[in-house]
Amino acid sequence: MKTSDLSEFDLYLFHQGTNYHAYEMLGAHFVEQDGKKGVRFAVWAPHAKSISVVGDFNNWDTRVNPMTRIRDGEIWEVFIPDVEQGAIYKYAIEPQWGGARIMKADPYGFYAEKKPETASRVYDLSKYEWQDGDWFEQKKKESSYERPMLTYEVHAGSWRRNKDGEYLSYRELADQLIDYVKKMHYTHIEFMPLCEHPFDGSWGYQITGYYAVTSRFGTPDDFRYLVDKAHKNGIAIIMDWVPGHFCKDEQGLRHFDGQTLYESDNEQLAENWEWGTTNFDYGRTEVQSFLISNAMFWFEEFHIDGLRIDAVANMLYLNYGRKDGEWTPNKYGDTGNLEAMDFLKKLNENIFKYHPQALMIAEESTAWPLISKPVYMGGMGFNYKWNMGWMNDMLKYMSLDPIYRKWNHDKVTFSFMYAFSENFVLPLSHDEVVHGKCSLISKMPGDYWQKFAGLRTFFAYWIAHPGKKLLFMGGEFGQFIEWNYDDSLDWHLPQQYPMHKKMLEYSRALNKFYCDHKALWQVDFDWNGFQWIDCNDNENSVVSFIRKAEDPSDYLIAVCNFTPEVRHGYRIGVPEKGSYVEVFNSDDEAFGGSGVKNEGEIPTEDIKWHDRDQSIVLTIPPMATVYLRHKGQLASGKNSFDEAPVEIEVRGHEEKSSADKAEAAEAKPKKTTRRRTAAAKEETSEDKPKRRRGRPRMTDEEKAAAKAKREAEKAAKAEAEGGEKPKKTTRRRKASTKTTAAKKTTARKTSRKKTTAKAAATES
Repeated sequence: MKTSDLSEFDLYLFHQGTNYHAYEMLGAHFVEQDGKKGVRFAVWAPHAKSISVVGDFNNWDTRVNPMTRIRDGEIWEVFIPDVEQGAIYKYAIEPQWGGARIMKADPYGFYAEKKPETASRVYDLSKYEWQDGDWFEQKKKESSYERPMLTYEVHAGSWRRNKDGEYLSYRELADQLIDYVKKMHYTHIEFMPLCEHPFDGSWGYQITGYYAVTSRFGTPDDFRYLVDKAHKNGIAIIMDWVPGHFCKDEQGLRHFDGQTLYESDNEQLAENWEWGTTNFDYGRTEVQSFLISNAMFWFEEFHIDGLRIDAVANMLYLNYGRKDGEWTPNKYGDTGNLEAMDFLKKLNENIFKYHPQALMIAEESTAWPLISKPVYMGGMGFNYKWNMGWMNDMLKYMSLDPIYRKWNHDKVTFSFMYAFSENFVLPLSHDEVVHGKCSLISKMPGDYWQKFAGLRTFFAYWIAHPGKKLLFMGGEFGQFIEWNYDDSLDWHLPQQYPMHKKMLEYSRALNKFYCDHKALWQVDFDWNGFQWIDCNDNENSVVSFIRKAEDPSDYLIAVCNFTPEVRHGYRIGVPEKGSYVEVFNSDDEAFGGSGVKNEGEIPTEDIKWHDRDQSIVLTIPPMATVYLRHKGQLASGKNSFDEAPVEIEVRGHEEKSSADKAEAAEAKPKKTTRRRTAAAKEETSEDKPKRRRGRPRMTDEEKAAAKAKREAEKAAKAEAEGGEKPKKTTRRRKASTKTTAAKKTTARKTSRKKTTAKAAATES
């Protein structure tokens, strides 16, 4: 990393709010002065009476290394020889009124002590040798808008733990997480904030060290290794960034030099009462230099590919989360924070000036216009925006019992009214699986089988909907309990229970299908990439639409059935004459579905339907999404996914404890006995169609063939898995509203032990 002098020009730019590499000037830098090697410390503290650097190298004595106020009158510096890598230090600041000194961590510190300790550490960022040159050369040739973006959102402290229940290091994450993400065909990893923060429960969103990657998981160079390895494997790295507010911990930025400095003098603007934090003062030019330099720092010193900017609405609105009397309108009598608006435009303009391929993604939860449009067009200058409206509508819709969905059909279709007003990312984020909101699979109504079917249906609809994609960890294999920041994901579920394993395989197959088909991502932000077939069939809760690539002859048809009923003889209009083939089906038995398919070619008929000259007749599976393609576009009439299954390595901590296993073992025989007793009862051929809910009726010949096939499969499974498995028909029996409500409550309240026992009993 470059170290710049405290020149007149550098200082001028800093005070003008246009020094976008202020971290090269301020903080702790290894330099040589008068033939001696050491560290130059520099800090902005205009209100301080005196400052000294204290640390383990001077026994924390405030008299040993006093700092000198330089010519600008606001920045202090001192050179200390023989300070070594990793040395611990703080700034001891004497306020103007005297009294006890304030002990502060370095705002520009590159490394920090591991919590609960709070000091900064000297670190040389110039040693790491990057190996990702090819990655950046390739990025220059591509546009992110016309590439697949399937992001895996990760909390580094709880994705997986080691055998002792401790955090994985950055290097361990590089080895395990990158391999997993690549196998699962995700294209991006988005880390929740990795800046230094004191409290684990803030998930990293309340920061003390904006320039210090958290020491919880290792050193700055360890994190660089993780980013480097991701790039070598073709995976981009996005990091959550929080320029909206900071925590009030005494070692942090609040009242840094004894007075308001990084925050406003106006208490209404400074205080964030709802979150118990402090807002930045966006009108102060030195704060602009601090924040824009920080964004630049992550791109340039850590080679990240994008920032997801948290809580943009909190920045833009003066009244966000505030009661009457807690805010004052701007000079135009409106709610917009004019200084924050100017700051965001300035930030984005300069990031794209230096890094044209950057991803600047706004988490903005309101209808503020033109968030993802360039500044010269009157926009805020981001290039992507999270679509929170789509997320809220669809999660509400998917949580409804299917019988009520026909009266809420607009929740599926409304997002298309504004789908191309911004460059949207469709998030299924961490915020939706905590605080009593239930995990994604627990939101799904119905019995055990229907929950998985609902999640598969939803995921395939989500993939086909215009916009880039983001999924929070654990959703891909159907974790039942809510996310816990202080524990590992339940990796034993896909390892030990078939439905979770099938869900994981489904996610991987769907991800691969998405990456392999341009129609699903090449034209995400324009009507040219999307066309309705039918958005009005609320009675059946079915939607059908077309996704198109830049070449209009390259298209896919998506048909989504949000009920557990098979739709026989379902006619849809299609773009052209010929034959269509089913290329993906979320109801495939390999994914845990009932296996209702459209086999072979589906010929068009000269029957006008949905304002089209040609139409086809389908059988739509229960609670499922299917993709179709014109036969002329395919080398063969089928889609294949023949990769080996993902092997999930469970490492000690993720396995069940002895108590868990005992409880699961105790629960197993009871359930097994009941199911075997039920299976032993005679079933007449008249009973079967009623019980086999969601499948089409079969002829006697078909029943006999199906029975023979089931017996063969049953014998093979019993031999391979060491025991008899419950019939799929049992899983899919009707579930009353009462049962659904009870299961939702259980999913919210049950402990990890009971969740494991329930899964073990169900799968036995």
